Amino acid sequence: MAEIYPWQSVLWQQLSGRARHAHAYLLHGPAGIGKRALADNLVAFLLCQQPTAGYACGQCKACQLLAAGTHPDYFQLEPEEPEKPIRVDQVRELVGFVVQTAQLGGRKVVLLEPAEAMNLNSANALLKSLEEPSGDTVLILISHQPSRLLPTIKSRCVQQACPQPNAEQSRAWLAAAIPEEPVESLDELLVLAGGSPLTAQRLHGQGVREQRALVVEGVKKLLKQQIAPGQLAESWNALPLPLLFDWFCDWALGILRYQLTRDESGLGLADMRKVVQYLAEKSAQPKVLAIQDWLLEHRQKVLNKANLNRALLLEALLAQWASLPGPG
Repeated sequence: MAEIYPWQSVLWQQLSGRARHAHAYLLHGPAGIGKRALADNLVAFLLCQQPTAGYACGQCKACQLLAAGTHPDYFQLEPEEPEKPIRVDQVRELVGFVVQTAQLGGRKVVLLEPAEAMNLNSANALLKSLEEPSGDTVLILISHQPSRLLPTIKSRCVQQACPQPNAEQSRAWLAAAIPEEPVESLDELLVLAGGSPLTAQRLHGQGVREQRALVVEGVKKLLKQQIAPGQLAESWNALPLPLLFDWFCDWALGILRYQLTRDESGLGLADMRKVVQYLAEKSAQPKVLAIQDWLLEHRQKVLNKANLNRALLLEALLAQWASLPGPG
């Protein structure tokens, strides 16, 4: 069973101490703060036949079946492929499960993640089950971006914001997870992960610092006119688009912040600090505002899995970036 993280202990005590449980929970918060671990523990607790001290016992038949992945009263729904939407046929299968009688005579539990992966048809197919689940059924929805959910979905759930770790908790957990890394590297990983320690651990495993170094080197060559936008875009084929757009959005914001405040503390990580400051001093503010708007618009398309031509998208981004220095 996944651990309950230290920053979740108070919420877990509240959830496990409830005399009666809601028919649907929406656990929401940024990615990488442990929502899935919390949900998995809640699933096990709700299905356990003899929970002990606020946790699933791990020994009863229900716990053993759940651990083996064969519990007949548990239904897990995720996209069939990473980054793909949850199809309406998948939700209809879930609805069929909900109306069945529990085979072990206790609760039925559904776990759906991420809830924002449902398209309009999928979400509408789920509404009746959320409103009137059959028997003693609990649906647990996990969302990293609750603003993308239909209001009708959110209104039918008990919405539970999941706690985020503070900086000290994040650093301590990450230090234990990857003890070979020095403190400076841990802090850099947490900045790249937006403060989420689990995301920082995942990015570390994916080689995010090496990816970042490649991107920073490419941006510097682009601004020195040592490489063309199309050539640089092609060399980034293996890099995740959401990560690239996150970084460029951060850099654009850093440029604007410095133009407005001249505060060097807002220039970001050391690897791009001088570049951001240079662009802030050499770029017309209307051009920076225009590229920021473009970045935010296309980042949303990337997050929404829009059918975009990757090479053309990156080439357009880099051509605008290269044109920032100079008159408006």
